[in-house]
Amino acid sequence: MRRGAISYDSSDQTALYIRMLGDVRVRSQVGFEPERRGSHPYLCVDFRTLHSRSENARPVPGRRVHRLFSFQRHLHSSRRLHSATTWPYNPLHILDEDYLGQAKCMLAKVGSWNFDIFLFDRLTNGNSLVTLTFHLLNQYGLIELFQLDMVKLRQFIVMVQEDYHSQNPYHNAVHAADVTQAMYCYLKEPKLAKSLTSCDILLGLLAAATHDLDHPGVNQPFLIKTNHYLAALYRNTSVLENHHWRSAVGLLRETGLFSHLPAEDGLNMERQLGSLILATDISRQNEYLSKFRRHLDQDDLCLGNASHRHFILQMALKCADICNPCRPWELSKQWSEKVTEEFFQQGNIEKRHKLEVSLLCDSQSNTVGDIQIGFMTYVVEPLFSEWARFSDTRLSQTMLGHLGLNKASWSGLRASGSLEEPEPEPDPDPPPPPAPGLAQEPQPQKIPPPEP
Repeated sequence: MRRGAISYDSSDQTALYIRMLGDVRVRSQVGFEPERRGSHPYLCVDFRTLHSRSENARPVPGRRVHRLFSFQRHLHSSRRLHSATTWPYNPLHILDEDYLGQAKCMLAKVGSWNFDIFLFDRLTNGNSLVTLTFHLLNQYGLIELFQLDMVKLRQFIVMVQEDYHSQNPYHNAVHAADVTQAMYCYLKEPKLAKSLTSCDILLGLLAAATHDLDHPGVNQPFLIKTNHYLAALYRNTSVLENHHWRSAVGLLRETGLFSHLPAEDGLNMERQLGSLILATDISRQNEYLSKFRRHLDQDDLCLGNASHRHFILQMALKCADICNPCRPWELSKQWSEKVTEEFFQQGNIEKRHKLEVSLLCDSQSNTVGDIQIGFMTYVVEPLFSEWARFSDTRLSQTMLGHLGLNKASWSGLRASGSLEEPEPEPDPDPPPPPAPGLAQEPQPQKIPPPEP
Protein backbone atom coordinates (compact mmCIF):
# COMPACT_ATOMS: atom_id res chain seq x y z
CA MET A 1 0.00 0.00 0.00
CA ARG A 2 1.18 3.52 -0.74
CA ARG A 3 0.10 6.90 0.56
CA GLY A 4 1.55 10.16 -0.68
CA ALA A 5 4.26 8.31 -2.61
CA ILE A 6 5.60 6.74 0.60
CA SER A 7 5.47 2.97 0.77
CA TYR A 8 4.18 1.22 3.86
CA ASP A 9 5.61 -2.08 2.68
CA SER A 10 8.20 -3.12 5.26
CA SER A 11 10.29 -4.67 2.50
CA ASP A 12 10.80 -1.27 0.86
CA GLN A 13 13.88 -0.25 2.84
CA THR A 14 14.32 3.15 1.19
CA ALA A 15 10.77 4.25 1.91
CA LEU A 16 10.93 2.74 5.40
CA TYR A 17 14.01 4.79 6.21
CA ILE A 18 12.43 7.97 4.88
CA ARG A 19 9.42 7.31 7.09
CA MET A 20 11.76 7.36 10.08
CA LEU A 21 12.62 10.98 9.27
CA GLY A 22 9.14 12.29 8.55
CA ASP A 23 5.59 11.06 8.42
CA VAL A 24 2.93 11.58 5.77
CA ARG A 25 -0.66 11.62 6.95
CA VAL A 26 -3.00 13.90 5.01
CA ARG A 27 -2.50 16.01 1.91
CA SER A 28 -4.41 19.28 1.75
CA GLN A 29 -4.61 22.49 -0.22
CA VAL A 30 -2.64 25.26 1.44
CA GLY A 31 -3.23 29.00 1.48
CA PHE A 32 -0.92 31.97 1.73
CA GLU A 33 -1.42 33.54 5.15
CA PRO A 34 1.95 34.27 6.77
CA GLU A 35 2.89 33.16 10.25
CA ARG A 36 3.07 35.76 12.98
CA ARG A 37 6.71 36.33 13.75
CA GLY A 38 8.07 35.50 17.18
CA SER A 39 4.97 33.75 18.54
CA HIS A 40 6.14 30.12 18.62
CA PRO A 41 8.30 29.41 21.71
CA TYR A 42 8.20 25.64 21.06
CA LEU A 43 10.64 23.94 23.36
CA CYS A 44 10.28 26.64 26.01
CA VAL A 45 6.82 25.18 26.61
CA ASP A 46 6.21 22.24 28.92
CA PHE A 47 4.70 19.89 26.34
CA ARG A 48 2.42 18.34 28.95
CA THR A 49 0.32 21.49 28.71
CA LEU A 50 -0.38 20.67 25.07
CA HIS A 51 -2.35 17.57 25.99
CA SER A 52 -5.95 17.39 27.11
CA ARG A 53 -6.54 16.56 30.78
CA SER A 54 -9.53 16.00 32.98
CA GLU A 55 -11.31 19.07 34.28
CA ASN A 56 -10.57 18.30 37.92
CA ALA A 57 -6.88 17.68 37.31
CA ARG A 58 -4.58 20.28 38.76
CA PRO A 59 -2.66 22.11 36.00
CA VAL A 60 1.05 21.45 36.00
CA PRO A 61 3.09 24.62 36.45
CA GLY A 62 5.22 25.12 33.37
CA ARG A 63 8.10 27.40 32.62
CA ARG A 64 6.91 30.95 32.10
CA VAL A 65 7.08 31.96 28.47
CA HIS A 66 7.66 35.56 27.43
CA ARG A 67 5.98 36.10 24.09
CA LEU A 68 6.61 39.25 22.10
CA PHE A 69 4.77 40.42 19.07
CA SER A 70 6.72 41.13 15.94
CA PHE A 71 7.39 44.84 16.39
CA GLN A 72 8.11 44.43 20.11
CA ARG A 73 10.56 41.67 19.38
CA HIS A 74 12.12 43.73 16.61
CA LEU A 75 12.89 46.50 19.12
CA HIS A 76 13.71 44.21 22.04
CA SER A 77 16.06 41.71 20.40
CA SER A 78 19.02 44.06 20.11
CA ARG A 79 20.16 47.41 18.86
CA ARG A 80 21.67 45.79 15.85
CA LEU A 81 18.96 46.81 13.43
CA HIS A 82 19.29 50.47 14.36
CA SER A 83 22.47 50.61 12.29
CA ALA A 84 21.01 48.81 9.28
CA THR A 85 21.89 51.72 7.01
CA THR A 86 25.58 51.53 7.80
CA TRP A 87 26.42 48.26 6.01
CA PRO A 88 29.09 46.99 6.09
CA TYR A 89 30.06 49.01 9.18
CA ASN A 90 27.31 47.57 11.36
CA PRO A 91 28.55 47.11 14.97
CA LEU A 92 27.33 43.55 14.57
CA HIS A 93 30.42 42.97 12.46
CA ILE A 94 33.02 44.85 14.53
CA LEU A 95 36.06 42.61 14.68
CA ASP A 96 39.74 43.30 14.29
CA GLU A 97 41.06 43.86 10.79
CA ASP A 98 42.72 40.45 10.59
CA TYR A 99 39.40 38.68 11.07
CA LEU A 100 37.56 40.94 8.62
CA GLY A 101 40.28 40.36 6.06
CA GLN A 102 40.07 36.59 6.42
CA ALA A 103 36.27 36.62 6.01
CA LYS A 104 36.67 38.70 2.86
CA CYS A 105 39.24 36.25 1.51
CA MET A 106 36.85 33.37 2.16
CA LEU A 107 34.09 35.13 0.23
CA ALA A 108 36.42 35.29 -2.76
CA LYS A 109 36.22 31.47 -2.81
CA VAL A 110 32.54 31.16 -1.89
CA GLY A 111 31.95 28.90 -4.89
CA SER A 112 34.37 26.24 -3.65
CA TRP A 113 32.82 22.95 -2.50
CA ASN A 114 35.41 22.83 0.32
CA PHE A 115 34.06 26.12 1.77
CA ASP A 116 34.27 25.87 5.57
CA ILE A 117 31.06 27.44 6.82
CA PHE A 118 32.04 26.84 10.46
CA LEU A 119 35.21 28.90 10.08
CA PHE A 120 33.33 31.56 8.12
CA ASP A 121 30.74 31.81 10.90
CA ARG A 122 33.49 32.40 13.45
CA LEU A 123 35.16 35.01 11.27
CA THR A 124 31.88 36.90 10.90
CA ASN A 125 31.14 36.79 14.62
CA GLY A 126 28.23 34.37 14.17
CA ASN A 127 26.72 36.23 11.22
CA SER A 128 27.51 33.86 8.38
CA LEU A 129 23.96 33.85 7.00
CA VAL A 130 23.66 37.64 6.89
CA THR A 131 27.10 38.16 5.36
CA LEU A 132 26.87 35.33 2.84
CA THR A 133 23.34 36.06 1.61
CA PHE A 134 23.97 39.77 1.20
CA HIS A 135 27.23 39.03 -0.65
CA LEU A 136 25.62 36.59 -3.10
CA LEU A 137 22.65 38.84 -3.87
CA ASN A 138 25.05 41.70 -4.51
CA GLN A 139 27.41 39.53 -6.57
CA TYR A 140 24.58 38.55 -8.93
CA GLY A 141 23.49 42.19 -9.22
CA LEU A 142 20.04 41.26 -7.94
CA ILE A 143 19.78 44.22 -5.56
CA GLU A 144 20.08 46.72 -8.38
CA LEU A 145 18.15 44.63 -10.92
CA PHE A 146 15.08 44.23 -8.69
CA GLN A 147 15.51 47.71 -7.19
CA LEU A 148 15.57 46.30 -3.67
CA ASP A 149 15.73 48.87 -0.91
CA MET A 150 19.04 48.36 0.88
CA VAL A 151 17.63 49.12 4.33
CA LYS A 152 14.67 46.76 3.86
CA LEU A 153 16.91 44.04 2.46
CA ARG A 154 19.39 44.35 5.30
CA GLN A 155 16.56 44.30 7.82
CA PHE A 156 15.00 41.24 6.19
CA ILE A 157 18.23 39.21 6.19
CA VAL A 158 19.03 40.11 9.80
CA MET A 159 15.51 39.13 10.85
CA VAL A 160 15.87 35.82 9.01
CA GLN A 161 19.09 35.06 10.86
CA GLU A 162 17.54 36.04 14.21
CA ASP A 163 14.56 33.76 13.64
CA TYR A 164 16.75 30.67 13.47
CA HIS A 165 17.17 29.09 16.90
CA SER A 166 20.83 29.19 17.88
CA GLN A 167 20.24 26.58 20.59
CA ASN A 168 19.42 23.97 17.93
CA PRO A 169 22.56 21.88 17.36
CA TYR A 170 21.75 21.42 13.66
CA HIS A 171 18.74 23.40 12.39
CA ASN A 172 20.20 26.84 12.98
CA ALA A 173 21.45 29.82 10.96
CA VAL A 174 24.79 28.14 10.21
CA HIS A 175 22.93 25.27 8.53
CA ALA A 176 20.94 27.81 6.52
CA ALA A 177 24.17 29.53 5.47
CA ASP A 178 25.67 26.16 4.49
CA VAL A 179 22.63 25.32 2.35
CA THR A 180 22.77 28.78 0.75
CA GLN A 181 26.44 28.29 -0.13
CA ALA A 182 25.70 24.85 -1.61
CA MET A 183 22.79 26.30 -3.59
CA TYR A 184 25.17 28.88 -5.04
CA CYS A 185 27.51 26.08 -6.15
CA TYR A 186 24.62 24.39 -7.96
CA LEU A 187 23.45 27.65 -9.56
CA LYS A 188 26.93 27.96 -11.09
CA GLU A 189 26.70 24.56 -12.80
CA PRO A 190 26.75 25.02 -16.62
CA LYS A 191 23.24 23.74 -17.31
CA LEU A 192 21.73 26.04 -14.73
CA ALA A 193 23.99 29.04 -15.22
CA LYS A 194 23.02 29.40 -18.90
CA SER A 195 19.30 28.77 -18.37
CA LEU A 196 18.13 30.33 -15.10
CA THR A 197 16.62 33.79 -15.07
CA SER A 198 17.48 36.45 -12.51
CA CYS A 199 14.14 35.76 -10.83
CA ASP A 200 15.01 32.05 -10.58
CA ILE A 201 18.34 32.89 -8.94
CA LEU A 202 16.76 35.34 -6.48
CA LEU A 203 14.14 32.77 -5.47
CA GLY A 204 16.74 30.01 -5.19
CA LEU A 205 18.95 32.01 -2.83
CA LEU A 206 16.05 33.27 -0.71
CA ALA A 207 14.56 29.78 -0.45
CA ALA A 208 17.91 28.38 0.68
CA ALA A 209 18.32 31.09 3.32
CA THR A 210 14.78 30.66 4.72
CA HIS A 211 14.09 26.96 4.13
CA ASP A 212 14.26 26.03 7.86
CA LEU A 213 13.18 29.37 9.31
CA ASP A 214 12.04 29.16 12.95
CA HIS A 215 12.75 25.41 13.11
CA PRO A 216 11.91 24.15 16.63
CA GLY A 217 14.56 21.41 16.71
CA VAL A 218 12.01 18.58 16.64
CA ASN A 219 10.48 16.75 13.67
CA GLN A 220 6.97 16.56 12.29
CA PRO A 221 5.93 13.29 14.00
CA PHE A 222 6.83 14.91 17.33
CA LEU A 223 4.53 17.86 16.64
CA ILE A 224 1.75 15.48 15.61
CA LYS A 225 1.90 13.22 18.63
CA THR A 226 2.08 16.18 21.04
CA ASN A 227 -1.03 17.68 19.44
CA HIS A 228 0.89 20.85 18.61
CA TYR A 229 -1.29 23.53 17.11
CA LEU A 230 0.91 23.77 14.00
CA ALA A 231 0.15 20.12 13.23
CA ALA A 232 -3.56 20.88 13.46
CA LEU A 233 -3.18 24.08 11.45
CA TYR A 234 -1.50 22.29 8.54
CA ARG A 235 -3.47 19.04 8.93
CA ASN A 236 -0.36 16.97 9.65
CA THR A 237 0.96 17.74 6.17
CA SER A 238 4.45 19.20 5.65
CA VAL A 239 3.94 20.92 8.99
CA LEU A 240 7.44 22.30 9.42
CA GLU A 241 7.92 23.23 5.76
CA ASN A 242 4.61 25.11 5.69
CA HIS A 243 5.64 26.96 8.83
CA HIS A 244 9.07 27.84 7.40
CA TRP A 245 7.40 29.22 4.29
CA ARG A 246 4.74 31.23 6.15
CA SER A 247 7.40 32.61 8.49
CA ALA A 248 9.45 33.75 5.49
CA VAL A 249 6.38 35.37 3.92
CA GLY A 250 5.70 37.10 7.21
CA LEU A 251 9.17 38.66 7.20
CA LEU A 252 8.87 39.67 3.54
CA ARG A 253 5.64 41.49 4.30
CA GLU A 254 6.86 42.94 7.58
CA THR A 255 9.91 44.51 5.95
CA GLY A 256 8.07 45.34 2.72
CA LEU A 257 10.97 43.98 0.68
CA PHE A 258 8.78 43.37 -2.38
CA SER A 259 6.23 46.11 -1.67
CA HIS A 260 7.45 48.14 -4.66
CA LEU A 261 6.54 45.32 -7.06
CA PRO A 262 3.04 44.96 -8.56
CA ALA A 263 0.82 43.08 -6.11
CA GLU A 264 0.41 40.07 -8.39
CA ASP A 265 4.18 39.79 -8.90
CA GLY A 266 4.74 39.88 -5.15
CA LEU A 267 2.18 37.13 -4.55
CA ASN A 268 3.71 35.05 -7.32
CA MET A 269 7.14 35.37 -5.69
CA GLU A 270 5.67 34.20 -2.38
CA ARG A 271 3.98 31.19 -4.03
CA GLN A 272 7.13 30.11 -5.84
CA LEU A 273 9.16 30.56 -2.66
CA GLY A 274 6.69 28.28 -0.92
CA SER A 275 6.88 25.68 -3.68
CA LEU A 276 10.66 25.52 -3.27
CA ILE A 277 10.60 25.29 0.53
CA LEU A 278 7.84 22.64 0.53
CA ALA A 279 10.01 20.48 -1.73
CA THR A 280 12.46 19.99 1.15
CA ASP A 281 9.93 17.81 3.02
CA ILE A 282 11.93 14.58 3.44
CA SER A 283 8.73 12.51 3.56
CA ARG A 284 8.12 13.42 -0.09
CA GLN A 285 11.59 12.31 -1.15
CA ASN A 286 10.40 9.40 -3.29
CA GLU A 287 7.80 11.55 -5.00
CA TYR A 288 10.35 14.10 -6.22
CA LEU A 289 13.03 11.51 -6.93
CA SER A 290 10.67 9.40 -9.07
CA LYS A 291 9.64 12.44 -11.07
CA PHE A 292 13.28 13.46 -11.53
CA ARG A 293 14.27 9.95 -12.64
CA ARG A 294 11.34 9.80 -15.05
CA HIS A 295 12.38 13.09 -16.69
CA LEU A 296 15.97 11.87 -17.04
CA ASP A 297 14.92 8.50 -18.47
CA GLN A 298 12.71 10.22 -21.04
CA ASP A 299 15.27 12.99 -21.64
CA ASP A 300 12.48 15.55 -21.78
CA LEU A 301 13.76 18.25 -19.42
CA CYS A 302 13.72 21.58 -21.22
CA LEU A 303 15.20 24.40 -19.17
CA GLY A 304 13.64 26.90 -21.56
CA ASN A 305 10.36 25.88 -19.93
CA ALA A 306 9.62 27.85 -16.74
CA SER A 307 7.99 24.90 -14.96
CA HIS A 308 10.98 22.65 -15.75
CA ARG A 309 13.40 25.29 -14.47
CA HIS A 310 11.39 25.56 -11.27
CA PHE A 311 11.46 21.79 -10.83
CA ILE A 312 15.24 21.76 -11.21
CA LEU A 313 15.47 24.52 -8.60
CA GLN A 314 13.43 22.29 -6.29
CA MET A 315 15.83 19.41 -6.86
CA ALA A 316 18.83 21.70 -6.37
CA LEU A 317 17.45 22.91 -3.04
CA LYS A 318 16.75 19.32 -1.97
CA CYS A 319 20.37 18.44 -2.77
CA ALA A 320 21.68 21.50 -0.94
CA ASP A 321 19.58 20.68 2.11
CA ILE A 322 21.06 17.18 2.58
CA CYS A 323 24.49 17.65 1.01
CA ASN A 324 26.43 17.28 4.29
CA PRO A 325 27.47 13.65 3.56
CA CYS A 326 28.91 14.89 0.25
CA ARG A 327 31.23 17.44 1.88
CA PRO A 328 34.86 16.68 2.82
CA TRP A 329 35.14 14.42 5.88
CA GLU A 330 36.22 17.19 8.27
CA LEU A 331 33.03 19.14 7.53
CA SER A 332 30.72 16.18 7.03
CA LYS A 333 31.63 14.62 10.36
CA GLN A 334 30.81 17.82 12.24
CA TRP A 335 27.38 18.02 10.62
CA SER A 336 26.74 14.33 11.34
CA GLU A 337 27.46 14.83 15.02
CA LYS A 338 25.28 17.94 15.20
CA VAL A 339 22.22 16.37 13.57
CA THR A 340 22.57 13.28 15.77
CA GLU A 341 22.80 15.46 18.86
CA GLU A 342 19.55 17.15 17.83
CA PHE A 343 17.87 13.75 17.28
CA PHE A 344 18.96 12.60 20.72
CA GLN A 345 17.74 15.81 22.33
CA GLN A 346 14.30 15.11 20.90
CA GLY A 347 14.51 11.54 22.18
CA ASN A 348 15.34 12.81 25.67
CA ILE A 349 12.30 15.10 25.60
CA GLU A 350 10.11 12.20 24.52
CA LYS A 351 11.42 10.01 27.34
CA ARG A 352 10.96 12.80 29.85
CA HIS A 353 7.31 13.19 28.94
CA LYS A 354 6.56 9.48 28.58
CA LEU A 355 6.12 9.67 24.80
CA GLU A 356 7.06 6.95 22.37
CA VAL A 357 10.65 7.65 21.37
CA SER A 358 10.96 8.37 17.65
CA LEU A 359 13.12 6.16 15.49
CA LEU A 360 16.69 7.49 15.19
CA CYS A 361 16.17 9.57 18.34
CA ASP A 362 17.01 6.97 20.99
CA SER A 363 20.62 7.42 22.10
CA GLN A 364 20.56 3.95 23.68
CA SER A 365 19.89 2.10 20.41
CA ASN A 366 21.44 4.38 17.75
CA THR A 367 24.91 5.66 16.96
CA VAL A 368 26.13 8.46 14.73
CA GLY A 369 27.63 5.93 12.33
CA ASP A 370 24.50 3.79 12.07
CA ILE A 371 22.29 6.81 11.42
CA GLN A 372 24.66 8.26 8.83
CA ILE A 373 25.20 5.01 6.94
CA GLY A 374 21.44 4.48 6.69
CA PHE A 375 20.86 8.09 5.65
CA MET A 376 23.56 7.92 2.98
CA THR A 377 22.35 4.59 1.62
CA TYR A 378 18.62 5.21 1.43
CA VAL A 379 18.32 8.98 0.98
CA VAL A 380 21.52 10.69 -0.17
CA GLU A 381 22.97 8.22 -2.69
CA PRO A 382 19.77 7.83 -4.77
CA LEU A 383 19.29 11.61 -4.97
CA PHE A 384 22.86 12.56 -5.85
CA SER A 385 23.21 9.71 -8.35
CA GLU A 386 20.29 11.18 -10.30
CA TRP A 387 21.67 14.70 -9.92
CA ALA A 388 24.95 13.47 -11.44
CA ARG A 389 22.95 12.07 -14.38
CA PHE A 390 21.40 15.49 -14.88
CA SER A 391 24.58 17.49 -14.32
CA ASP A 392 27.60 15.29 -15.04
CA THR A 393 30.27 17.75 -13.96
CA ARG A 394 33.40 17.79 -11.86
CA LEU A 395 31.35 19.00 -8.88
CA SER A 396 28.94 16.07 -9.15
CA GLN A 397 31.78 13.56 -9.29
CA THR A 398 33.47 15.30 -6.35
CA MET A 399 30.30 15.03 -4.27
CA LEU A 400 29.83 11.35 -5.08
CA GLY A 401 33.51 10.74 -4.29
CA HIS A 402 33.22 12.37 -0.86
CA LEU A 403 29.98 10.47 -0.25
CA GLY A 404 31.68 7.13 -0.88
CA LEU A 405 34.69 7.99 1.27
CA ASN A 406 32.55 9.29 4.14
CA LYS A 407 30.36 6.21 4.09
CA ALA A 408 33.45 4.01 4.17
CA SER A 409 34.85 6.06 7.05
CA TRP A 410 31.72 5.60 9.14
CA SER A 411 31.67 1.90 8.31
CA GLY A 412 35.32 1.62 9.38
CA LEU A 413 34.71 3.45 12.63
CA ARG A 414 31.71 1.27 13.37
CA ALA A 415 33.64 -1.92 12.62
CA SER A 416 36.55 -0.87 14.84
CA GLY A 417 34.22 0.17 17.64
CA SER A 418 35.97 3.54 17.94
CA LEU A 419 32.91 5.73 17.48
CA GLU A 420 32.64 8.46 20.06
CA GLU A 421 29.00 9.33 20.48
CA PRO A 422 27.88 12.75 21.72
CA GLU A 423 26.93 12.63 25.37
CA PRO A 424 23.23 13.36 25.95
CA GLU A 425 22.84 16.66 27.76
CA PRO A 426 21.36 16.52 31.28
CA ASP A 427 17.73 17.49 31.55
CA PRO A 428 17.78 21.24 32.37
CA ASP A 429 14.13 21.28 33.45
CA PRO A 430 13.01 17.93 34.91
CA PRO A 431 9.25 17.56 35.42
CA PRO A 432 8.10 18.34 38.97
CA PRO A 433 6.99 15.41 41.14
CA PRO A 434 3.23 14.98 41.53
CA ALA A 435 1.76 16.72 44.54
CA PRO A 436 0.82 14.33 47.36
CA GLY A 437 -2.80 13.30 47.47
CA LEU A 438 -3.48 14.20 43.83
CA ALA A 439 -4.37 11.76 41.10
CA GLN A 440 -1.57 11.02 38.70
CA GLU A 441 -1.69 13.22 35.61
CA PRO A 442 -3.08 11.40 32.58
CA GLN A 443 -0.42 10.57 30.05
CA PRO A 444 -0.71 11.80 26.44
CA GLN A 445 -2.23 9.34 24.06
CA LYS A 446 0.19 7.80 21.60
CA ILE A 447 -0.38 8.20 17.90
CA PRO A 448 -1.46 4.84 16.42
CA PRO A 449 0.54 3.51 13.45
CA PRO A 450 -0.92 4.16 9.98
CA GLU A 451 -3.36 1.59 8.74
CA PRO A 452 -2.01 -0.78 6.09
